[in-house]
Amino acid sequence: LKDYRQSSHRIAHCELVFDIFEDKTVVTNTMQVIARDDQQMTLTLDGEALVLNSLQCDDDELSAEAYRQGESQLEIFNLPVKCTLRIVTTIDPDNNTELEGLYRSGDIYCTQNEPEGFRRITYFLDRPDNMTVFTTKVIADKQNLPILLSNGNLVEKGELEEGRHYTLWHDPFAKPSYLFALVAGDLAVVSDSYTTIHGQQVALNIYVDKGDESKCAHAMRSLKAAMRWDEAQYGRAYDLEIYNIVAVASFNMGAMENKGLNIFNAHYVLADETSATDQDYLGIESVIAHEYFHNWTGNRITCRDWFQLTLKEGLTVFRDQCFSADMNSSVVQRINDVKALHERQFVEDAGPTAHPIKPDHYIEINNFYTATVYEKGAEVIRMLYLLLGAERFRAGMDRYFETFDAQAVRTEDFLWALRQECDLNLDQFERWYTQERTPTLQVRERYDMIEQEYRVHLTQLIPDTVNHTKQNSYLFPLRFALLDHKGMEMNYAMQSSSENKVKKGMLIVSRMDETFIFKNITEQPRLSINRAFSAPVKLDFKQADYPFLMRYDSDGFNRYEAAQSLAKETMKKMMLNKDEYDHYIAAFGSVLEDEKIDLKFKAQLLELPSVAILMQEQEVVDVESIIDIHSRLTKMLAQKYQDQMFEVYAQLHDADNSRIDAESMGKRALKNRLLRFLATLENEWVAEICSRQYYESVTMTDRIAALDLLENHAPQRAEAALRDFYQTYQEDSLVMNKYFSVLAASQRAGTIDRVQALQNDPAYDVKVPNLVRSLIGVFARNVKHFHARSGHGYAFIADKVLELDAINPQIASGLAGAFKSYSRLNNHNKNLLKKELERILKYESLSKNVYEIVEKIRYENV
Repeated sequence: LKDYRQSSHRIAHCELVFDIFEDKTVVTNTMQVIARDDQQMTLTLDGEALVLNSLQCDDDELSAEAYRQGESQLEIFNLPVKCTLRIVTTIDPDNNTELEGLYRSGDIYCTQNEPEGFRRITYFLDRPDNMTVFTTKVIADKQNLPILLSNGNLVEKGELEEGRHYTLWHDPFAKPSYLFALVAGDLAVVSDSYTTIHGQQVALNIYVDKGDESKCAHAMRSLKAAMRWDEAQYGRAYDLEIYNIVAVASFNMGAMENKGLNIFNAHYVLADETSATDQDYLGIESVIAHEYFHNWTGNRITCRDWFQLTLKEGLTVFRDQCFSADMNSSVVQRINDVKALHERQFVEDAGPTAHPIKPDHYIEINNFYTATVYEKGAEVIRMLYLLLGAERFRAGMDRYFETFDAQAVRTEDFLWALRQECDLNLDQFERWYTQERTPTLQVRERYDMIEQEYRVHLTQLIPDTVNHTKQNSYLFPLRFALLDHKGMEMNYAMQSSSENKVKKGMLIVSRMDETFIFKNITEQPRLSINRAFSAPVKLDFKQADYPFLMRYDSDGFNRYEAAQSLAKETMKKMMLNKDEYDHYIAAFGSVLEDEKIDLKFKAQLLELPSVAILMQEQEVVDVESIIDIHSRLTKMLAQKYQDQMFEVYAQLHDADNSRIDAESMGKRALKNRLLRFLATLENEWVAEICSRQYYESVTMTDRIAALDLLENHAPQRAEAALRDFYQTYQEDSLVMNKYFSVLAASQRAGTIDRVQALQNDPAYDVKVPNLVRSLIGVFARNVKHFHARSGHGYAFIADKVLELDAINPQIASGLAGAFKSYSRLNNHNKNLLKKELERILKYESLSKNVYEIVEKIRYENV
């Protein structure tokens, strides 16, 4: 970051012509280049995998001495201060397996340019601080590629000789090259319209493979809901005449917010009852909204450099989380957001690849599209929202939009805008941007019945950086309540020294050690702290009354956290051969029998912590012990409450209900949670229930849940069900992802052999990222088999990392992240994994994507 320098030139306008042929694409790039300094005569442009056909300056062909072409750059000498460059290059989309720049996905041509893919299309200043107005002409064969799309508004279209045609697009808003997009293909379209708060009618189009039109209704509803929400919550209306979405099968990311032309992984667009689960529907709603919200937080205002990535991503994740909370259950949304943070980001923060939400250096920027930058970044924005309050936060956002529209800016600029509306000094808060790892907040309480005084002492435990550098205390909001013996919130007065650090049920924490003193407390309170997960910290609160909070806490999130904490404590004791599980089993039963709890929320409360979460609790990971205790407690609960579980299941199960309203989703969530418990009994009658649910249910939610349980607990019935599923869906790649995931996540013996064999299945394609993630990626998260003492799991994933690195380094480096637990493994497993890490690092043509990840993991603490 300290090496950032503004570019020597800027490109004010760029006219692109794409001439697409079956075996190549010719790109003509005509751009207005302006030097920032009258003395600057050399221009260095980025470019990779390009064939340079011609190079002109102000219509004159440049001689060979006037430029130097390198592997990744083009240097042009002796340029005037202002000139027009015309560069013609040839590219090969068919062999672009990295899926960056222009590539072919099936029969569709599409682009992915974030962060540095545009340099694979033409020579350019491929950096986010170069804001350019683009005009794009796309030419192709009309019969094979009737749909030709790019950014902005459609200006013109027409016919050409030899059966070719063209479209001309103009985007009036200056943007960096990473937001450029192009799509060409034979696609179907589902259209609608939306009228903004300013009265402008916007044409809405979703382009998909022919035959998938019926699967777009939910995505279109979600888009219109997002447009309405952004107008209502932030006053932001859409600004072009047209908004296009295209769904493609092969895509490295979930989706991309290119101005006016969003390109999506088909997984986040297509849905109907036969192919999509309830979680798929919710995921589509969230991602559609996320990419739309980027129009203002990412496109109209973008990043000065890639170190500022959380400027747009953390903020936009926060916005899409708030949208999803408003559209659905806010407490369940918050639980799911934090659960993802715990399972992904906390692991990242605890390992060798830990980094701040605004990193200060990188080797490969693709490696920083991480849970830290996105999800922890969103938590940092949420803290700002809580500190300022809704009204001031909105005023700060308005100032941000008004001041920095059409600019590439830094996180400091965003914080400046909020500071103008804030009575808090945010200097200390900025450490959330520059420090790494997850802080622990130690909580200690003391109640004096005679003085009717209650003290809460807080200590921030701040871990060192990966490089063993000390870090400082944070400032953060900590929501809380004091509960009486009935679970009601108690009134209190504050000791004067604490008053300025408390507001509306929230403490403002800023020191390494501080004590908050509450007066007029008539009974020993139960402290409900970090409500709704107001700060992304770990709690060390040994005095917490988790059974009480699990039953009575009025904050839904904290009730869930209490249930998780009590379960973790119980399983820890069981690992030490202490049979102290009565409290948890009783509390579980009280939740199960409480008919007042929302069904979807109850399904969350009755969930045991995942094996991945339990692994975080151990200094030296003992995978076998965790899996054994997790299975034991699950089965104990099923045995204890099997009658009640079956009764609730029978009441809620409706094989014909395919509605996606909150009540129907809640019923499916709870009854499938209970069926998962019952399946561990491995009784024939439970196997029969699973089998009936698989064959009779109309929703994918119920079918895939039953298929998974048959695979793991009723193998005698699973074979026929798996065969039926395969025969039914083998032509549907999105559904086959679910099939591969079920088998890759299986706990049965022989899973690794079956996963290896599935790579030869006709439905699997190593060049399709979704399929790789569903088979290889899911196996890498299969704790039991990945960490098997034989070491076969490590060797298999290492082989896959090297194989994928030659095809798609971005996907390979993501897979290499599976090795992050290396330093905390027992010696046996650590030695096995060490051998594989060193084998990867010795590979001759290893990409910098994979090298950066594996090198950090292998040499942690060395």
